[in-house]
Amino acid sequence: MRMVMTQSNPGRFSVRRPFVLPVTVRHADIDAQGHASNVAVLAWMNEAAIAHSAALGYDAAAYRQAGGFFVVKRHEIDYLRPARLGDELLCATWPSLMRGATAQRRHEIVRRSDGELIARGVNTWAFVDVTSGRPTRVPAAILSAFDPERFI
Repeated sequence: MRMVMTQSNPGRFSVRRPFVLPVTVRHADIDAQGHASNVAVLAWMNEAAIAHSAALGYDAAAYRQAGGFFVVKRHEIDYLRPARLGDELLCATWPSLMRGATAQRRHEIVRRSDGELIARGVNTWAFVDVTSGRPTRVPAAILSAFDPERFI
């Protein structure tokens, strides 16, 4: 079972108050080259984003009630070091931009044992109307909950 936590930055991340999701590299995460696959890294980033959103009060039901939800427009990931089977990682995430119908979320994944940066990325999201599926402005309550200033 994965534990979710929010913490003050212990010096491992680019911001002081990221949301942190601990993960352990499992056999299913390993690719033919013997390290965590790019798909696993993206999945951890997505899992951290969803967990962070839920921790801020926005799970799927809350988004439906707010009349919209975020859909990904773009993933940018720098793969810096390999993660191996059994490695314990800290997947940090925080909102970095909220404007109009666009949101960006940053990610850093470090190995817990030595603090080595495994990967970093930024994801760009569009807030879309639950009925039409068209981009729409992010509601004020969501803007407030995800205000990037809360995390830097």
